[in-house]
Amino acid sequence: MNDASDKTIRFDKQGRCNYCTNALVEKQVAYFPNEEGKRKVEAMVARIKRDQKGKRYDCIMGLSGGMDSSYLAYLGHTWGLRILGVHIDDGYDTEISKQNLRNLCEAASIELRTITPDPVQYNALLLAYMRAGVANLDVPQDNTLIGFLHESCRKEGILYYLSGENFSTECILQQGIVFDYSDLTNLHAIHRRFGTQPIDHLRFTSQWQKQWFGMTHRVYCPLNWVEYTREKAWKELGEFCGFSYYGRKHLENELTAFIQTYWFPKKFGVDKRTSHLSSLIVSGQMTREEALKELQEPLYNPEQMKDIIAKIQSNCSLSNAEFEQIMAASTHDHTDYDYNRAWKVLQKVKHDWLGL
Repeated sequence: MNDASDKTIRFDKQGRCNYCTNALVEKQVAYFPNEEGKRKVEAMVARIKRDQKGKRYDCIMGLSGGMDSSYLAYLGHTWGLRILGVHIDDGYDTEISKQNLRNLCEAASIELRTITPDPVQYNALLLAYMRAGVANLDVPQDNTLIGFLHESCRKEGILYYLSGENFSTECILQQGIVFDYSDLTNLHAIHRRFGTQPIDHLRFTSQWQKQWFGMTHRVYCPLNWVEYTREKAWKELGEFCGFSYYGRKHLENELTAFIQTYWFPKKFGVDKRTSHLSSLIVSGQMTREEALKELQEPLYNPEQMKDIIAKIQSNCSLSNAEFEQIMAASTHDHTDYDYNRAWKVLQKVKHDWLGL
């Protein structure tokens, strides 16, 4: 970890950063790969089955074709849960992730519902974010998926959302390039400034809607209650449904691969591998020496990235000249554009005064 690209990173006299020290403290109250976690899972499953009795589904999950959500779906199947899976096909899924999803859902008897955003409007909004020079190019993808998930819960009467978020592989996430995907004030501000197409065919969810969902539904992160490691998950998923390796974390989608391994490092000087590998060190899955060795590997395959960039340019009607201009232009924080200030104040009050 380094503070060159993230003003929120601090180091103590021993050279230990605040992310790692905070994660080691949080580990004691967040990660239970033991008998206590087993009891938590059993209580969760019993509650879900009781409350969803007589309904078509027990819970809903967002499925990307990646390891975290796929392993959770596999576990949900072994727990006897009736799962509704939702997925966003934004035109950038890799062939490996598509096959992984098909194999998983067939083996686990999961109904998968897929939303396909209007490709013209979706890619025009993606281009607007690139022109804005902000970090979170995945806002349109994340917001659209969560909006679809919320709508599916309402239609099916599902009260429980099981999320693949977890301590084991995500306990360290750099905050300097993070921004709330549900801040629609910011989304519309960027769209007004840089958009070339209307966005009336895209569905979004706001911060207030997300808050209401959290109040009326129960969100669980069960991967925090099991022994969850990369090697164990790959092995069990492979045996269960022929799950194939697609590379490092978050590379199951070509757009996400571009953001993680090209946009972040070249535009913002951020190598997300440092966060991902640090998480594995904290959760005991690898040593610092092993992580440093893995960091010596290339960020991406040049020929593969060339194809991904060409696809993004084609989908966004983006010329080579403008792409190079965008990559060379100054970066911007999301707050350089209008955003929901009232929400920011509310969250600060909840954190500082209420301890939430």
